[in-house]
Amino acid sequence: MNYVRTGMLMAGLTALFLSVGYLLGGSSGMLIALIFAAGTNLFSYWNSDRLALAAHHAQEVDERSAPELYGMVRDLAARANMPMPRVYLIQEDQPNAFATGRNPENAAVAATTGILRTLTYEELAGVMAHELAHIKNHDTLTMTITATFAGAISSLVTFGMFFGSRDNRPNVIVQILLSILAPMAAALIQMAISRSREYEADRLGGEIAGNPIWLADALAKIAAGVQHIPSETAEARPATAHMFIINPLTGGGMDNLFSTHPDTGNRIAALMEQARAMGLGRAPAAPSFTGQASGSPWGSAPRQPGPWG
Repeated sequence: MNYVRTGMLMAGLTALFLSVGYLLGGSSGMLIALIFAAGTNLFSYWNSDRLALAAHHAQEVDERSAPELYGMVRDLAARANMPMPRVYLIQEDQPNAFATGRNPENAAVAATTGILRTLTYEELAGVMAHELAHIKNHDTLTMTITATFAGAISSLVTFGMFFGSRDNRPNVIVQILLSILAPMAAALIQMAISRSREYEADRLGGEIAGNPIWLADALAKIAAGVQHIPSETAEARPATAHMFIINPLTGGGMDNLFSTHPDTGNRIAALMEQARAMGLGRAPAAPSFTGQASGSPWGSAPRQPGPWG
């Protein structure tokens, strides 16, 4: 059902893009919009992973430089029956993580140093399993395309208003409405797609890790951590917020209305229901983020039942 919904939303985003082109320049405007969309998506298809990782100053690690993290991702990828992605670390105090790449064969997962200090080994395994689920479901490509469309619509409106032919331009009122409503509609569609994919990645991530409670506990800690520690890099690049497991932006008010992520409490409830269906019945721990590093790189909480022993 989520795939059908995502397909419908993607079709709506494409229709919106072509409609904006038509309103700004008639048939020729629609053709220009189509060419523009094809070009931007082709560029993002081949370069999205490098651009996202560079934007957050991620550094690639291997079995020698980060043996536990690298080994964890390798073992989880094997459990998920998928290729081993590249592994990156981001020197960032805020606990968070994301995945990127055009397909499972060309993918990467990135974790902040803050998340390594905040979570237990099992909780981090749940997070990495969630990111691998995004890769396995090809969500990383879908979200790259939707983000590109959303940005391209704003660029198209600006281009049409200032550089379009006078004969083809709509009246001033229509131009103003387009400049406000078109980017907003694109953002809403992008966010709807992102939210639907997060629930599916949580579900599959719980299966890959073997214990959905690990991810539920991790989400509670990460959400609390985001509220305590802002990410200057994410705030400067809000277009990448949808990639992270928890929205890294700390804005309130209207920002919550346009959040790229589902409510964390709802996600935790869904994971706990999944855990009960798997015969695992323990309530998730309350958020206990302190911002302090533990003596172990994975935290000090006792390990829970699961494939890690």
